[in-house]
Amino acid sequence: MTIEECYEALEGDYSQAKVRLHSDAIIKKFVLKFPAQCGYDALCKAVEEEDYKAAFGAAHTLKGVCMNLNFTKLGESSSKLTELLRDGYSEEVPSLFEQVKEDYKQAVDAINSLT
Repeated sequence: MTIEECYEALEGDYSQAKVRLHSDAIIKKFVLKFPAQCGYDALCKAVEEEDYKAAFGAAHTLKGVCMNLNFTKLGESSSKLTELLRDGYSEEVPSLFEQVKEDYKQAVDAINSLT
């Protein structure tokens, strides 16, 4: 899978990533680092522990990394979760967190398919 096909699979905006980062090699370098550096594990731990202040910070980090890499779908769901968590817990958090988990899995599956 090429980096452009990866973006298509994770429902991102490859053309904007190309404008921001200029080359496929640089885009691929940062995309491959994404799973280890995006804050997702911290988000899962914070939600599991019901530490919604930490969950807000982790969701905010995830959102920022997604926006910088133009991961549109995951960026949108993590942005919505960030805003919900800004004021602490909301009844909508569990369902939106599940959406973030699905979108994250889609992104990581695509990243793992890069050649």
